[in-house]
Amino acid sequence: MKLYEKLANSLRQQILQGFFQNGDRLPSVRSLANQYKVSISTVQEAYRHLEMESLVEARPKSGYFVLSNIANYSLPETSRPPQRPLDVSQWEEVLNLLLAKGDKDCTQFQHAMPIMEGASLKPLLKKLTELTKRNADLSLPYGDLRGIADLREQLVRLTFNSGCLLHPDDIVVTSGCQEALTVCLRAVTSPGDIIAIESPSFYGSMQAIKTTGLKVIEIPTHPETGISLEALELALDQWPIKAIQVTPTCNNPMGYSMPEQNKERLYRLAQSYDIDIIEDDIYGDISYQFPRPKTIKSFDTDGRVLLCSAFSKTIAPGIRVGWIAPGRYRDEVTHIKYVSSSMCPTLPQLAIADFIKTGGYDRHVRRLRQEYQQSREHFIKALTKYFPEETKISFPEGGYLLWVELPKGIDTLQLSKEAKHHKIHIAPGSLFSATGKYRNCMRLNFSEQTMAIREDGVRKLAYLIELTLSRKV
Repeated sequence: MKLYEKLANSLRQQILQGFFQNGDRLPSVRSLANQYKVSISTVQEAYRHLEMESLVEARPKSGYFVLSNIANYSLPETSRPPQRPLDVSQWEEVLNLLLAKGDKDCTQFQHAMPIMEGASLKPLLKKLTELTKRNADLSLPYGDLRGIADLREQLVRLTFNSGCLLHPDDIVVTSGCQEALTVCLRAVTSPGDIIAIESPSFYGSMQAIKTTGLKVIEIPTHPETGISLEALELALDQWPIKAIQVTPTCNNPMGYSMPEQNKERLYRLAQSYDIDIIEDDIYGDISYQFPRPKTIKSFDTDGRVLLCSAFSKTIAPGIRVGWIAPGRYRDEVTHIKYVSSSMCPTLPQLAIADFIKTGGYDRHVRRLRQEYQQSREHFIKALTKYFPEETKISFPEGGYLLWVELPKGIDTLQLSKEAKHHKIHIAPGSLFSATGKYRNCMRLNFSEQTMAIREDGVRKLAYLIELTLSRKV
């Protein structure tokens, strides 16, 4: 990591942890240069990147200040899940969420859907149209089981940005990240094995665990730093855990990015217990940090990390192009992929490969990062304005999802049913636990619809919450 990156990370953490408050003047360029024994240009570069993240602003002849649009509110508590292996349930509730479409005039807070409008996607759509018209015959024969070479070469370029040094032959293309996670679970486990996961954790990955016949042990998780390594080590001492499944960068549902040193510590812990890590990095490219955070895979020297991702959350879910860098499990992953779905459609792979190669993907995700970060600030302001004072809200460091912890008297499963009558859809917190915990929590997205529509939806939700609390008085 370069000196300016280390300095920017240090300042970022101090701001997010409240050491510097909204509107505070930050140390001068010269004082920071003396304090950290770096050049003035290094400090200026660090401040420039914090400006790009909308964390600080430069004021002429005055210096740098913390942007006052960062809301002052409480973060959720570190989770306290059951400390024993359990079967995954909640499928019926997950299915109901997946099938809930809603009218066009509904406020959609429930799905993890990216922005799919704007000029930055036009080159991809144009390429898809061109391929369909002029090269439709390419979609008819069998393609490469591992994915087309052009795409795998471009994926090597993308993973380099997260600290990985891979070869195209190290990558297997899948039909989205859900297939990638399922294939990886089948490659490293057998039915009845125990998997350690973050808590709360994405319901899709838990349902993949359920369908492979595994048990989960949920590990306490901090809303800023991620999975508790101390609690994980205690669990590893007590239970025969076979693998760890985590989303350490722009986590779903809480939005945190695990500090780099914790990612390396997690890898070393897996080494010492000789277990594997399945890393879901599907939101990594839309981190607000620059450069984007490293993956756990970047520390991998013995092939025990299986890195999964897809373009579902950066381009569109319907594109159905994902991938795995399976390390030492490449042969097992390739075989399971062949048995489960064989090859992936060729034309979307060709279009995405061209999108990356010509710079369209980089431009697209740059636009998304800016839009999502602006939406985060507005959304959190709306939540703190309308929701009860005791509400606790996560502070996403990328992506477009956040976690809301409501007063104990609120059941978000019931709230979701009532909200539907007001044309508002949410994701109840119980979906993000193997056993239906987090009944007073919910995950909300801030990517869909306009800021005005989202704020109106928040206001209506707040009314329903206050109504429920008043009934219990």
